[in-house]
Amino acid sequence: MSHISECQEIQVTENLGVLEVAIQRPDRKNALTHAMYTAINQAFDYAEREPTIRALLITGTEGCFTAGNDMVDFLQNPPIGDDAPVMILLGKLATFPKPLIAAVNGPAVGVGTTLLFHCDLVYVGESAKLQMPFTSLGLCPEAGSSYLLPLMIGHQRAAELLMLGEVIDGQRACQLGIANAVLADAETLSHARAQAARIVAQPAAAVRLTKELMRAPFKDMLHSHMKVEGDAFGKRLVSPEGREAMQAFMEKRKPNFSQFD
Repeated sequence: MSHISECQEIQVTENLGVLEVAIQRPDRKNALTHAMYTAINQAFDYAEREPTIRALLITGTEGCFTAGNDMVDFLQNPPIGDDAPVMILLGKLATFPKPLIAAVNGPAVGVGTTLLFHCDLVYVGESAKLQMPFTSLGLCPEAGSSYLLPLMIGHQRAAELLMLGEVIDGQRACQLGIANAVLADAETLSHARAQAARIVAQPAAAVRLTKELMRAPFKDMLHSHMKVEGDAFGKRLVSPEGREAMQAFMEKRKPNFSQFD
């Protein structure tokens, strides 16, 4: 069974127990809009409630995972409040009870990287470029990344990625433990699908319980920290630095942060 969501840029396919969610907006480097987040949320809801779905696989196009938020749409629909579609998705990522798998080629910017920290299996292509340029935009980390990333790779290495917005390739992502394997771009999705099929063949209840137990030690802390992060992110959007970054983007110039303390 397969179907296309109401949002044409999000393709949803159901096959043999796996719900595949593909971001398909290559002309804009798969940049995410309000409507696209809503469609992804609907796919997550369907996957969670449908007993025949045993895993969810998220991917992009062959040359790009996602460039992050579409900045024009982002400014028109700022994610202020827990009911914003992007904030809803972040909550779903943190609580999704079934295995979550990602196949990543090309750019994975902002939320394109932070969502990977919530995945159980991550496979990246040789072209993968992961980046979290939040501070460069006058913002702060989101999706629990300021908690999860130091936990995963240590404070100092996390600081390079979160404070400096450094770009890392697929090999580095694997070395840091962010990804399971790096493959040729043409093989990334097929390998992720094969691993998803292996997951589906496992006893479903045992797999879900294993995921729940792995999350249990930090579940409450992650939930509370994501709330703190979300509140801080909203404030940063209207901060002087945040406004300067957004204005500079609209005017296609380099932002000037020297005027701010």
